[in-house]
Amino acid sequence: MAHTPAAAPGGERTFLGHPLGLFILFFAEMWERFSYYGMRALLIFYLTQHWLFSKSESGVIYGAYTALVYITPVLGGYLADRYLGQRKAVLYGAVLLTFGHFLMGFEGDGGNDPASLNIFWLALAFIIVGSGFLKANISVIVGQLYPRTDVRRDGAYTIFYMGINLGAALGALLCGYLGETYGWSYGFGAAGVGMLLGLIVFVLGKPLLNGKGEAPDPARLSRAVAGIKLEWLLYILGLVAVVACWWLVQNQAVVGTLLGIGGTILILYVLGVATFVFVHGSYAAAPKLPLALFTLGGAIAIVAFLGMFLGSLSDGQAQNTALAGFALSLIVVIWQSIGRTNHDRDRIFAAMFLIIGSILFWALFEQAGSSLNLLTKEHVDRTVLGWNIPASMFQSLNAIYIVLLAPLFAWLWTSLGRKGIEPSTPAKFGLAVIQLGAGFLVLVAGGGSEGTMIPLVFIFLIYLLHTTGELCLSPVGLSAMNRLAPAHMASLIMGTWFFASATGNFAAGLIAAATGSESASGEAAGKSTVLDVYSTIGWVAIGVGIAIIVISPLIKKLMHLDTLKDDDLAGQAELAEPQAPGIHLKDETR
Repeated sequence: MAHTPAAAPGGERTFLGHPLGLFILFFAEMWERFSYYGMRALLIFYLTQHWLFSKSESGVIYGAYTALVYITPVLGGYLADRYLGQRKAVLYGAVLLTFGHFLMGFEGDGGNDPASLNIFWLALAFIIVGSGFLKANISVIVGQLYPRTDVRRDGAYTIFYMGINLGAALGALLCGYLGETYGWSYGFGAAGVGMLLGLIVFVLGKPLLNGKGEAPDPARLSRAVAGIKLEWLLYILGLVAVVACWWLVQNQAVVGTLLGIGGTILILYVLGVATFVFVHGSYAAAPKLPLALFTLGGAIAIVAFLGMFLGSLSDGQAQNTALAGFALSLIVVIWQSIGRTNHDRDRIFAAMFLIIGSILFWALFEQAGSSLNLLTKEHVDRTVLGWNIPASMFQSLNAIYIVLLAPLFAWLWTSLGRKGIEPSTPAKFGLAVIQLGAGFLVLVAGGGSEGTMIPLVFIFLIYLLHTTGELCLSPVGLSAMNRLAPAHMASLIMGTWFFASATGNFAAGLIAAATGSESASGEAAGKSTVLDVYSTIGWVAIGVGIAIIVISPLIKKLMHLDTLKDDDLAGQAELAEPQAPGIHLKDETR
């Protein structure tokens, strides 16, 4: 049965058939992404050239920063859902982001200036927490502008995500050019101006949002708690989070440990619920021995991460111990699944398989802003018509490719689906990982001999293959999480997906550190070291991708699509950014 667009309320002003509020959100998000990706394009160079961190140290710092950016939306989304409402959360996030981006403009004297370095850490912390409040909520308001059955919703998300990628492309181009040509403060200052413009647009456009995204209980926000209005108390909590992130981004090992322990608890909790609660009704009714062994496996993994952090276990010992713990829990899950049928449990298993696969994808994909950025600057012939193009400007390629290719992929999946030959979700994941590996191998093939510069065309090719891989995984994965999770676990599963993205970003920093190891930091060995690492991870990615495709029929079977009611994410065919839809599923489905 076809849906028809809902009639606009009397007096509502529209443009291109959509409420004007959509375009307020479009421009606000465009400028926010302009600032974020403009700053991100320069960050690895700022760390190595201005603050004089080694390439290895810079890679880990970069990974910790991007990982925290993916974790904080959980806090921002929760506070918006329960107390602030999306509009106030977005406004607060925009204020924090504006402050953080302008703080980035204070350069100081570089590596010999501890006071200025602390300002730099503080700037990162403001951006981390500001992103958490803004990114988790602004896309939700887009969905709230339309009735759930309104066919315009998909078009609205298409327009909105074009804003995301337009801002990302322009930010990398302009801020990258200014920062590398005229000085860091110019590039970061441009990012700050962009964020300020986004804030102004959002504030002035409030009337056009038609009251959407407001607090669920405005009176509650006005009540005093410990003598302070609850609303202001929540803003203070945001500043406390800034202080926490200021400390964490300086202590990357703590971030890694928290990700390891948190990820272990989160994954095993989800698997435990699926294995024991779904089948037996409760943990109390589950068989005691399997439950005890499952819990023991998780405890062993957590102890391993703590031991590595405290130095009582070497990295190799900790990794082997953690893997042994996970293996024990996984064996129990398989043991308890034999002979017992439960469709919700099986779908959770399929979702967890995709989530774990996404960690590898993002760990490799996110080399773009760190090791690949450095390689482009140092070992790629960037001269075109006599102009030596700043390396950071090539960070715009991913967003540009998405704008060009996302409609093509949306058409492709639809066309293949009509013919009954559309690849399954797990198969698309496998194709994504294969394209990711192929991108690295293409770059390695074009690397030439030591001492020669890499032709520029190979940078365009690696970004092209990585983008097509992203389009096979990111929107597909978001839709799969929404489809596979039972209603009462929907937010938990989506949170696990974003936690996996954070883990992948942190792992990306560790891989980037390997490409910049101090033992090979000299000019003669630099390119060879990077390409050797890229060759290894390229072949590993292709091998993993092929394995995923081989077992994809089994994973598809676990999804039980024949008994699953289709309720996909609004605009899922057009999504491209891994963090795009936020975490509020009830407001983003149609």
